[in-house]
Amino acid sequence: MKPDLSGLLVPITTPYDPVTGDVAPVPLRGNARALLDAGADGIVAAGSTGEAPLLSESEYRRIVGWMRDVVPDDRWLIAGAGRESTRATITACVVAAEEGADAVLVRPPAYYGPALTTAALLEHFRRVADQSPVRVLLYNIPKYTHLSLSDRILAGLAEHPNVAGAKDSSGDLKNFAAYRDAAPAWAMFIGSGSHYYAALELGAAGGILAVANLAATIAVGLHEAFVAGDKTGAGAAQERLTPLNRAAVVEHGVAGVKAAMDIVGLEGGPVRAPLSDLADGERDSLHRMLRAAGLSEERAGDV
Repeated sequence: MKPDLSGLLVPITTPYDPVTGDVAPVPLRGNARALLDAGADGIVAAGSTGEAPLLSESEYRRIVGWMRDVVPDDRWLIAGAGRESTRATITACVVAAEEGADAVLVRPPAYYGPALTTAALLEHFRRVADQSPVRVLLYNIPKYTHLSLSDRILAGLAEHPNVAGAKDSSGDLKNFAAYRDAAPAWAMFIGSGSHYYAALELGAAGGILAVANLAATIAVGLHEAFVAGDKTGAGAAQERLTPLNRAAVVEHGVAGVKAAMDIVGLEGGPVRAPLSDLADGERDSLHRMLRAAGLSEERAGDV
């Protein structure tokens, strides 16, 4: 039986063949196996860190299916299913379910964001939740959508039987606390690796952390120490995780995460245009930091 929705979930990157630019299933599966072996409670496929907006719908379907082949039934497979129309979002939820996802992560529509009222967004998410074959998690990622989900939207959906939780990547712990209060029965996930410990103190069910692609063992250890009541150990893990998150994720985004994965012995590879890979100097700086943290290809098992 699948455990409760909690713990560390890794929003896995999408590797591409360096020659053709196509999604590369072999390194994708290999990375997922390594992250699960490191103790991750699940995988989030085709999310922001997975370059979701740059994937075709056929690629999306295949990626979710490939991840289901690797993620065992007692771990969570969540698929990013946010699209610009309510109709397309529902279709993405159906595709995710057909390919074996356990739940979907749904960002708000962004293009017409300034024209969308709270009532319109609430209706969008309600219709998605009504028609999705699998459980729905709301996703607040204002860095990319330029639209912040109000806690009123969460409160309006708090009793919906098909909404399981939310991920807050605002980086604002006050916002996270407001989300928790608006829907106290939901599984609330933090999206910032720099605030994982603090979010757990505030009642987070876990984290969906891009930094876990390069430091899964540290992030898993933080969560396990916290659950065991070892606040000192959890705090020490957070002190290791924060600079890694700032250097790879906050400063460089997906390109930084992929470069760091290459350095620690996984397969990050190139990003897809129009994103740009790290310059040599940036990669060298990241390599020095990861080596100093005990994470490098010489110790590839310690991800």
